[in-house]
Amino acid sequence: MDFKDYYAALGVDPSADVKTIKTAYRRLARKYHPDVSTESNAESKFKEIAEAYEVLKDSARRAEYDDLRKYGQGGRFEAPPGWQPSGRAGAEASGGFQQRDYSDFFESVFGGQSSGGQRARAARRGQDVEIEVPIFLEETLEEHQRTISYQLPGAVERGRQGPPVSKTLKVKVPAGVSDGDRIRVKGQGPAGSGGGANGDLYLVIRIAPHPLFDLDGNNLLVTLPLAPWEAALGAKVTVPTLTGKITLTVPPNSQTGQQLRIKGKGLVNKQGSGDLYALIKVVMPQQADEPARELWAQLATHCAFNPRAEWE
Repeated sequence: MDFKDYYAALGVDPSADVKTIKTAYRRLARKYHPDVSTESNAESKFKEIAEAYEVLKDSARRAEYDDLRKYGQGGRFEAPPGWQPSGRAGAEASGGFQQRDYSDFFESVFGGQSSGGQRARAARRGQDVEIEVPIFLEETLEEHQRTISYQLPGAVERGRQGPPVSKTLKVKVPAGVSDGDRIRVKGQGPAGSGGGANGDLYLVIRIAPHPLFDLDGNNLLVTLPLAPWEAALGAKVTVPTLTGKITLTVPPNSQTGQQLRIKGKGLVNKQGSGDLYALIKVVMPQQADEPARELWAQLATHCAFNPRAEWE
């Protein structure tokens, strides 16, 4: 494991007295305290100096640490064969500091002893994890149950990463979820260490693109193609919604770009239901035979309509 040079962390000589060590700690703690420091590495530095001070301020822990320093060459620590932490140092360390976020080196040397002689590791909660869950628009209308399969990193034991863990569980997805919403599933994340609690699993909702509908907040947009005569004369047309098809009345003289509102056929949220807007798009026939062309010519002569009059 990595060796921790506590004297270097506090910037003091190994022969420094307790007063010098305390002064150095207070100076560095003020500099790197996360609540006031602007340093980018403030949090990690603060943990480092706090750990060093916990060891060097105590005569028993410091004496044991000094005996072990010669085994920390090249940044790595290799304990001598048969070495065990002293009972006093282990008991004091585990008495008040076991829940703090210390390094593996500290826990191995000063983490306390169980009745069986094994060094106890500080309890640490597992990390939280996120996985993305694709949802169709239709599925947002009401609460439904999903089966989620995912993989978690293995637990770390004695400094080694265990094999990945595959999990499958059923979760409830509430009605009205939107893209980016996060659903917390408590305790279904990676396992903690040293008896710590599991982390949480967060499901990040991703709304899958729909072939017909576009999103506009809580409303839906659908393009409504109309033949020229339907737009001119008005018509009753069939329009799709998330819950089935409906009949929509198109008023005469409708224009491309005009929107027809269908109330309550949008998405659902806590405030209620959004609306569906049908965006009119007048579409010309791709082909026309001679009789049809003659009818278009008669219409052009009869209407004498210039759609570009405002350009003149």
